[in-house]
Amino acid sequence: MNTNHIITGAEAILLALLKEKTDTVFGYPGGAIMPIYDKLFNRRHQLKHILVRHEQGAAHAAQAYAQVTGKTGVCFATSGPGATNLITGITNANLDSIPVVFITAQVASAFLGTDAFQETDMISLSMPVTKWNFQVTSADEIPDAIAKAFYFANTGRPGPVLLDITKDAQIGQTTFNYKRIKSIRSYNPHPALNDADTKKALSMISASKKPILFAGHGVLLAKATRQLEAFINKTGMPVAVTLLGKSAIDEDSPYYTGMLGMHGNYGPNVLTNEADLIIAAGMRFDDRVTGNLEKYATKAQIIHVDIDKAELNKNVKAHLPICADIKDFLEKMTPMISYKTDEAWLQKFHELNHIEKEKVIDRECSPHEGKIRAGEIVQLLSEKTRGNAIIVTDVGQNQMMGARYYHYKIPNSLITSGGLGTMGFGLPAAMGAQVGQPNRTVVLLSGDGGFQMTMQELGTIFQYNLPVKMIILNNNFLGMVRQWQQLFNDKRYAETQMPTPDFPMLAKAFGIESKLVEERTQLDTAINNMLHHQGPYLLEIKIEKEANVFPMIYPGKAVDEIVLEDAVL
Repeated sequence: MNTNHIITGAEAILLALLKEKTDTVFGYPGGAIMPIYDKLFNRRHQLKHILVRHEQGAAHAAQAYAQVTGKTGVCFATSGPGATNLITGITNANLDSIPVVFITAQVASAFLGTDAFQETDMISLSMPVTKWNFQVTSADEIPDAIAKAFYFANTGRPGPVLLDITKDAQIGQTTFNYKRIKSIRSYNPHPALNDADTKKALSMISASKKPILFAGHGVLLAKATRQLEAFINKTGMPVAVTLLGKSAIDEDSPYYTGMLGMHGNYGPNVLTNEADLIIAAGMRFDDRVTGNLEKYATKAQIIHVDIDKAELNKNVKAHLPICADIKDFLEKMTPMISYKTDEAWLQKFHELNHIEKEKVIDRECSPHEGKIRAGEIVQLLSEKTRGNAIIVTDVGQNQMMGARYYHYKIPNSLITSGGLGTMGFGLPAAMGAQVGQPNRTVVLLSGDGGFQMTMQELGTIFQYNLPVKMIILNNNFLGMVRQWQQLFNDKRYAETQMPTPDFPMLAKAFGIESKLVEERTQLDTAINNMLHHQGPYLLEIKIEKEANVFPMIYPGKAVDEIVLEDAVL
């Protein structure tokens, strides 16, 4: 490709994306971004464009695409409302540390600051929720700006970046000469692992009797799942995962003890306050994980390894904070370590989780009467896909059920909104995941409330015939909010009961096969038919209206005060 020639800024944008090996863009055209789309018309054989039905959908789809491919997501939007519609998706990607390059168009430079038609100050608006942003006002700035955008998005702790490109920069001319960036002064995205830190970590591990490793999203972002497995297999150390750390370890591992947090598993939550050593690997001690900080990890020394220095000692003070890539840490530690965990300590996790199985899981996943339960649907789905599907969830009870009862075996197989908890994330994220992994089964788990927030993206699924399998767990409630109203507001269900449309009929309006399931006897056949269908499929399942997600750590309580069933407050 001859890149040393005079072209428009719009053409330079597309050439720069190709230089960064971009193959897919999610977006929606408009007035200010028309020059880019005009040049895209002749490059459709090189850059696939997915036309969404709302810009928020483009943002969520680009994030999920990045998560399942390991590439950088790319998203286009026009100025004004097109750009502002991205903000929720940008914030979501920022809190979950996903590399996405957002390219928004802007009015011509001469009109900046005049309140021109569809002008919005996207730099100020996006600054708190991006890793880096920049306004391009000249075609000559485009190659360097895009090179920096990809470099910032992908290095260190990943995250979203935004380029706001004025219309005159798009139609202006420039001599295109693209150079990928390898370093930027004063920015150190890969801090070196200190020998003194590893020596002290080895000493702390050797002295421990009751260690546990917490695996967070950073393990997946660092592509360190094999290194984690090697470390765990050598040490026999119990490992628990955060919500976004799900699929960082094969759940068939004998050392896997479950999920941390408010609706996590009984064993790792209770024993957090009995452990004498916690290795926090690429996780940020979110409040949903720690519960009451004053009563958290009361007996443990803490080794916290994170590539982002700002996360160290932010929520929980570590005895050994290590600013490093978790892959580097595990690769260096594993050959040096000779420690082996006492099997009796690991057995305590399994004993407590067995109590949870008897009191919660069996009731949720193996009911013989009453309405269908969400847990039995997810467990059946897990069995039929053998843990090999990509599960995308919306937010709420469906999210917790998808995390708790699907048996994950392959890294990056749970795509969900963690830090922001974005209802409406699920459907557009599922289509982004399917675009990124066309040969894998992608299943959406959504509640009836979240689905209605972005259900216009059924049009995108229809247009591109994306074989996403959509399961709507319909209880005619905003389920998680209702659960809190039941537990903490004396069942005052204020504005959480929600009549829903005929979802199967809605799907059929988009040419998508669908089915409604109301009886348990229909469930097995319905899931089989959905999974074996060649194209997209929507399965609405009527579930128990007032079922709750347990275990649960009540607000203000310690992690070891987790309850297995409704308790009197």
